[in-house]
Amino acid sequence: MKLPLTPFPVLLTFACVAVLGATHHCYAQSAYPFVPHDFDVPQKLEAEDFRLRMLTVSDVVKDYDAVMSSAAYIKELWNGVSWPTGLTLEQNLIDLGWHQKEFQRRRSFAFTVTDPGDRRVLGCVYINPTRKVGYDAVVYLWTRPKDQTELITPDSLRDAVRTWLEASWPFDSPAFPGADMSWDEWAALEEVPR
Repeated sequence: MKLPLTPFPVLLTFACVAVLGATHHCYAQSAYPFVPHDFDVPQKLEAEDFRLRMLTVSDVVKDYDAVMSSAAYIKELWNGVSWPTGLTLEQNLIDLGWHQKEFQRRRSFAFTVTDPGDRRVLGCVYINPTRKVGYDAVVYLWTRPKDQTELITPDSLRDAVRTWLEASWPFDSPAFPGADMSWDEWAALEEVPR
């Protein structure tokens, strides 16, 4: 069963990361699961050069290393977001716990991207609900910069995730801000009222 193009009329709360100026890059969390109750959520994606699996608190050290060593690159990919400035290992652990619980509750889905042997974190993929009209999910992703890994780039990861969503997820129109449209265009899109 595919979801409608406009999201369920549910109460949404937001944990927002400030972007340049008054624009905000928001991660929406739904008060209810945003996939059907009978949908079997994919737990991983195996590719030749990388693996996606649920992000958990067990990933805190490797995730923190990936985030902090990629901070300038993430800010460039995500239009100058302030995150992860000031992020501590303890705060990262809290964030990962939140992502893990949201995944378990089927409210949003955060995946770590690792090398095929699961030894090193290469990036992350976040699949979230959105209130933007015409879209039933929004996908944010990042990878380590090229000088840290040759296995994957944001473009190759995006292509793999897009194909995976089409084949294995119930979304008709997931958005990829920063790729399919500019961050300013994304921010300007109309939202379904609460």
